[in-house]
Amino acid sequence: MRRKSLLGFGLILSLLILPALANKSAVSIEAPETVKAGQEVTVVIKVNHRGNSSLHYTNRLVVLANGKEIALWNFSSNNRPEAENFTREIKLRIETETEIKAEANCNLHGSAGPASVKIKVAE
Repeated sequence: MRRKSLLGFGLILSLLILPALANKSAVSIEAPETVKAGQEVTVVIKVNHRGNSSLHYTNRLVVLANGKEIALWNFSSNNRPEAENFTREIKLRIETETEIKAEANCNLHGSAGPASVKIKVAE
């Protein structure tokens, strides 16, 4: 009887603690604020996520430029990102003001929401 009580307590405790330890996949973007028209830039997308196992991992990263998809990475339990926190780089030629938006998704907890930056063109 005591063993069942301890198991039940442990289960309840783990249900309360695990959501606090897990998190949603979040992104940040590094890009220049201003460039010359026609200049090629490197945009760095950083993904932060606590968990990278076959059961819990970032399963998707998408990057948009002015609303058009320019990069997409789909991950699976057998093809996970190389680490919990990882980066991806995209080279992009900027002709006009460009909004870069990126969002990552955790297979269990979802997304912390998109991040975005604007790259302005110097005159």
